[in-house]
Amino acid sequence: MTDRDVLPDNIKPSHYVLSLRDLDFKNWTYKGTVTIQSQIVKPTKEVVLNALELKLLNAKVQVDHTKSEQSWESSNVSYDAKAQRATVTFDNEIPVSSKASLVIEFEGIINNEMAGFYRSKYKPAATPAASVPRDDEWHYMLSTQFEACDARRAFPCFDEPNLKATYDLEIEIPADQVALSNMPVKETKPTKEGWQLVSFETSPVMSTYLLAWAVGDFEYIEQLTDRKYNGKQIPVRVYTTRGLKEQGRWALEHAPKIIDFFSEIFDIDYPLPKSDLLAVHEFTHGAMENWGLVTYRTTQVLFDEKTSDARFKNAVAYVVAHELAHQWFGNLVTMDWWDELWLNEGFATWVGWHAVDHLHPDWQVWAQFVNEGMENAFRLDGIRASHPIHVPVRDALDVNQIFDHISYLKGCSAIRMLANHLGTDTFLKGVSNYLKAHAYGNAKTKALWDALAEASGKNVNEIMHPWISKIGHPVLTVSEEPGKIAIKQSRFLSTGDVKAEDDTTTWWVPLGLVGKKGETGVADLSLTQKEDTVLDVDSDFYKLNTNATGFYRVAYPPARLAKLSTQLDKLSTEDKIAIIGSTADLAFAGNSSASALLTFLQGFQNEAHPLVWSQILGCVGDLKSVFGEDKEIKKGLNNFIVKLIDAKVKEVGWEFPEGENYLAGILRKDLITSAVAAHHPEVKAEAVKRFNAWVENAEANPIPPSVRGAVWRAGLDDNAARNVEVLKNEWFSTKAIDGKLIALAALSTVDDADIIKNNLIPFNFNDSPPQNAVPAADMHVLGGNLALHPTGRTLQWEFVKNNWDLAVAKLGNPIVVDRFIGLSLKTFTDAAIIDDIEQFFKDKDTHSFDRTLETAKDRIRGRAAYKKRDSDALKQWLSSNGYF
Repeated sequence: MTDRDVLPDNIKPSHYVLSLRDLDFKNWTYKGTVTIQSQIVKPTKEVVLNALELKLLNAKVQVDHTKSEQSWESSNVSYDAKAQRATVTFDNEIPVSSKASLVIEFEGIINNEMAGFYRSKYKPAATPAASVPRDDEWHYMLSTQFEACDARRAFPCFDEPNLKATYDLEIEIPADQVALSNMPVKETKPTKEGWQLVSFETSPVMSTYLLAWAVGDFEYIEQLTDRKYNGKQIPVRVYTTRGLKEQGRWALEHAPKIIDFFSEIFDIDYPLPKSDLLAVHEFTHGAMENWGLVTYRTTQVLFDEKTSDARFKNAVAYVVAHELAHQWFGNLVTMDWWDELWLNEGFATWVGWHAVDHLHPDWQVWAQFVNEGMENAFRLDGIRASHPIHVPVRDALDVNQIFDHISYLKGCSAIRMLANHLGTDTFLKGVSNYLKAHAYGNAKTKALWDALAEASGKNVNEIMHPWISKIGHPVLTVSEEPGKIAIKQSRFLSTGDVKAEDDTTTWWVPLGLVGKKGETGVADLSLTQKEDTVLDVDSDFYKLNTNATGFYRVAYPPARLAKLSTQLDKLSTEDKIAIIGSTADLAFAGNSSASALLTFLQGFQNEAHPLVWSQILGCVGDLKSVFGEDKEIKKGLNNFIVKLIDAKVKEVGWEFPEGENYLAGILRKDLITSAVAAHHPEVKAEAVKRFNAWVENAEANPIPPSVRGAVWRAGLDDNAARNVEVLKNEWFSTKAIDGKLIALAALSTVDDADIIKNNLIPFNFNDSPPQNAVPAADMHVLGGNLALHPTGRTLQWEFVKNNWDLAVAKLGNPIVVDRFIGLSLKTFTDAAIIDDIEQFFKDKDTHSFDRTLETAKDRIRGRAAYKKRDSDALKQWLSSNGYF
């Protein structure tokens, strides 16, 4: 245990009774009493537990002996704010006892930091209940966010994942509001005038971070599961603040089906008597898997057929599935400590997509995952400052930074690779055995590997160990000889400067080879050493990593790549996406070049698949982002895009026909968005025309929801000075649940320095008035997108340096600060900025984002090297191919 900074082991909690009262909506305070039934394991004079921003008034320990009771009281409390602990010291030693209770009276704060017990502001969609707290501009709802270490902000507790206990909660609320928690309401009784005490059924044994409650002007829609659990169907509800519940329909169509699906594939019934989904107006992440009361950012649970971008359909279905997966994997069986976070998140990501694929096979979500999920994982994992999937966490307060693309997306990629290798049914059988063996307890990664090994008969621990414990991933370099191929694995670094000490890992790599003579389909071959040769390979056509089930890049010889671009009909959608991704990444790292990438992409002019287009357009967008400071190159790349998509964008047109399939709509949105960004003359003119008609009369001339962003961008491009105000007004007054995010993303594309400096940056960082200030939870949308172009990122960085204290105060929550720093810095393309960054932060407290800072600097190094190395040759290629 020396590798963890944990609480002393002299007390072990088993049951909490938590009572909250006197909620004060003026000063945002409340009073509480917590009774923690515990075992005193070692005699002690001190009780050390977690508390942050709480005032402990007094504590009492009562010990039950067989015949008698003894008690000790103390109000001698000392706080260690840095360690987030409170120590209660008693005059006399408390003896060992199997049955003790610790009672603490305390006072707390209902903060506005999106952590602990907090308040969210919103504009009511319908007349709210009389008691709802409000100020001039906003109304408020209350909810909790405890993962990773913020239960301690709401009540004093033993706030570590393996100190599980059961919970009884009661909370005093205004009689015209609703209280929710993990379990159903047990009883409601009136207290003082206009108030009532709501108490809930006892929860199952769980970790502190999964306890939750909420208070507000809520209404709900409900659907029952099809399956019965203990003879009853389970009520599933989506709760919103008044006036929004109908936008929960899409989530509600999915949640009961997903609960039934998981109950079947895990062969364990959903363990609670109800399942609630709650839309929360201000939220740090996408959602939180509190057992029985999952909380969501509004855009991840609400959807309106008339006004929402269809892309959010996919997001909502997935996020609902991901969070419900945690009800088993994470909640029923919990990681032993935060270093195993990936186990929760990587698995929930994989099985979340597995469920969406089951419900919507036509969406082809695994191809989508290859295009988005794996690409994002590769991007973070391809730099020196990445971290292994299984990452040591000494101090739980460092865990926030590993809620990242490695834990979620590389974790999911590793699980997908393993599930594909073992077979999905065998894999799920092993998962089911793991969940049954550890139900209501905690477990480590090895326990899962052991269960999977038993189900499959394969040495899972051995093959997965390097993937989990080592940093990075391999690139397989292929060389050809007549009838055979030699394959060599080495670590991939996007900076291209792999040194011997970087390249010490030998991964187990499933080759996914098609084209071995005498074998139809995929040959069952793996690479288990640094180099190997495969015989009897068809020299006309072969491919590696079929369907991109392995988490690695492939470097084919240039002539083979050219040949594959003439054999696209033999490649699956996933194959195409992965080959384009590999080609782009290898160009970035210097194994190939930007011009070779563009030559390859020219062969995709007739591509039909939306997700392949998404990958192509993303790759050219990345080139614009690295080389676009050179006006000539930017123009050439824009002309390249215009020519590449011209026929396709005209073919898909502007209309969204009734009943069109989801992917066709995504393709139209992607093509029009890219066409506008690349100044495609006809598309741009049409977009500007639509923008102006919409400004004139939005009701008579609505913009199809999925192309709002593109049309708004065109309007800003056409007349930024006037239309920035139009869009800020739209941001403030939009009724569309996703309207705010789309307006912010559009505003960020303005590249007029004066407007960015005097209007957009203050708009993002202001505190008031509210119609002129982005809330902290959304600041990364405007800030991260401003950083995608040179004018935006430079001005924003200058502002942040000159106003650091103000910026940190506005961002508030450390998770939000970390996200903003990462997104706003990583896009620079000049190595000199690294010195500037280091100089600026050398006297600042960076502990909550030090990891992210290193990854941002590594990304800048890679981008700067690419720009320096390839600019001249790229310009030459664009010129000689007639793009300027």
